[in-house]
Amino acid sequence: MKQVAILISGRGSNMEALCQGSHAPKAGYNVCRVISNRPKAEGLNWASTNGFEGVALDHKQFPTKAAFEAKLHAELITAKADYVCLAGFMRLLSAEFVQAWRGRLLNIHPSLLPSFAGLTPQQKALDAGVRISGCTVHFVSEIMDAGPIIAQTAVPVLSDDNEDTLSDRILKAEHLTYWPALSAVCKGQISWTEGDRARLSGPLDTKLYGCLDF
Repeated sequence: MKQVAILISGRGSNMEALCQGSHAPKAGYNVCRVISNRPKAEGLNWASTNGFEGVALDHKQFPTKAAFEAKLHAELITAKADYVCLAGFMRLLSAEFVQAWRGRLLNIHPSLLPSFAGLTPQQKALDAGVRISGCTVHFVSEIMDAGPIIAQTAVPVLSDDNEDTLSDRILKAEHLTYWPALSAVCKGQISWTEGDRARLSGPLDTKLYGCLDF
C-alpha cells in the first residue's frame, strides 16, 4: 500500500475525491498527509473532519522559495510519502523540487493536454471552438503541464457553454479520473519511462481513456 500526500491551496475538491478514492477496494494507496500552503484553506478543515492529517505550511512565512520547498520536502519525508498529488496547489514548484520527486509527482489539468496548457484552459477551449475538452492526469515535469500523460477523460463542449458551465463539467470528470489514475500508478501499472513517456504495464479501467456519460 503506497502512501500519498496531497498538496492544496483552497477548497480541495480533487483532494476530497482522492481521499474518498483511497477507501475503494484495492485502491492501492493511503492518504498520509494533506498539506496546504495557505493556513485558512477550506480543504484543511475537510481533511481534519474526515480523519486525514492536515498540515499548514504558509509559504509567506519563509524567506525564500527554496526555504519553503525544503520544509515541504522534509514534511513529505516525515510523512513517508511515496507519491505526491497536486490538487489545486497554487504554487509553481522549482525544477529542483520536481527533479527530487520525478515520477512520483502527479497533477490534474482541466484540458486534454497538450492542448490549452497553462491558465484559463476552459476559456481557451471555448475561444478555440473545440467540440471536446476534458481533463488530463500527468506526471509533473520542469515544464508546466508538459509531463508524461497518465490518463485523460473527454467531455463535450456544448453550444451554450460558458467558462463556468464547462469548468463544472470538466471538474466532475476530474473527480472521477484522478483517483483511479493515481491508483494505477501506485499499483505499478503506469510509470515514467525513458523518452518522457508514461508506460502502461497492466490492464486499466477503461473509463480512464474513454468519454464518460455526461
